[in-house]
Amino acid sequence: MLKKHTALEKNSILMLIFVVITISIGGIIEIVPLFRMETTIEPVKGVRPYTPLELAGYNVYLREGCYNCHSQQVRPLRDEVERYGHYSLAAESMYDHPFQWGSKRTGPDLARVGGKYSDLWHVQHMTRPQDVVPESIMPAYAHLAKKGVNLADIGRDLEALRMVGVPYTDEQIANAYNDAMAQAQDESDYHDGLAERYSKVNMRNFDGNANTTELDALIAYLQVLGTMAELKDYTHDGTKRSGE
Repeated sequence: MLKKHTALEKNSILMLIFVVITISIGGIIEIVPLFRMETTIEPVKGVRPYTPLELAGYNVYLREGCYNCHSQQVRPLRDEVERYGHYSLAAESMYDHPFQWGSKRTGPDLARVGGKYSDLWHVQHMTRPQDVVPESIMPAYAHLAKKGVNLADIGRDLEALRMVGVPYTDEQIANAYNDAMAQAQDESDYHDGLAERYSKVNMRNFDGNANTTELDALIAYLQVLGTMAELKDYTHDGTKRSGE
């Protein structure tokens, strides 16, 4: 057996071929299951796709590079759980394309920021971060409150996400613009059906501006982070509570 191994090690071409074959087999075993989400992610009650307005806010979050300083992954370590709350579940980011787990925290983790602060706090934080967190080195994003959010093509965003597995329905796609406007305006002609198409929706004027701005969308996104999953069904050791 050892002699056969020696022949392989002395022939660089043969060694290269076997290395490629070995890596290919390992890669297939690791990667193929990921194309079947139902086999790799346990469904969690309450988790839903983003509403059109939340998705628009997610797009603003990506564009502004917020992920460079903020992660969205509470690791199952005691200090993290005590600071941020329940550790992150895989299903909570199953509809994120791309996911926002992150690997660097210049600022705090945002996986459970939803509902932690008021809308006014977020407005002040984005306008001038140091007004609410004096030691913050975060730059101001006041321009978001002055720019109307682009919702003209939000339906196409939903269609594109459906192609990669996000379960948006034809009805949700057809009503994408109206649903986004309904969520951002507390009193609106667009309200019909929004609550039926999406569960646990925050419907209000998020930034206090009469127009629907990018800040509206961003705050709507931030306020939903970590609030969908019904975490009472899970214990801190990673197991599901009995009877669930």
